[in-house]
Amino acid sequence: MLRTLRTAGPACLLTVTLLSGCGPDEPSASDRSSRPAGPTATTTAAPEAAARLAGRFHEAGGPADVYGIEVTDGPGDAPLVVVRTHGTDDAATFEELKTSLTGFLAREEGVPLQEGYLLDVYGPDGSLRHRLDARP
Repeated sequence: MLRTLRTAGPACLLTVTLLSGCGPDEPSASDRSSRPAGPTATTTAAPEAAARLAGRFHEAGGPADVYGIEVTDGPGDAPLVVVRTHGTDDAATFEELKTSLTGFLAREEGVPLQEGYLLDVYGPDGSLRHRLDARP
């Protein structure tokens, strides 16, 4: 009986460690990025406030394929900007969007961009199309 306990003890400890998914090289929760995951396929509709901001963006000359813009606090003094779009997924379209969006946010909405910004662009299916860290 004592021999069974000696072999079962380490086996149980190993099983618990493996099932917990923890490992010595895994970052702690505080080390992981605090950036939100963004929309999922089931939540691709823009929240009402994001749709209103996109409407103001359209009125100021922004592309009509943008249907949601959210600006939240990011790390430090850099805001996190999340855009939902039906637009094409290419570099030229992204550059145009980035330029017109940052100009609009700074000029019309008073969003401070002096410390840079984080920009995530999602497609209509919730897939991440672009992620830009424009902090100095």
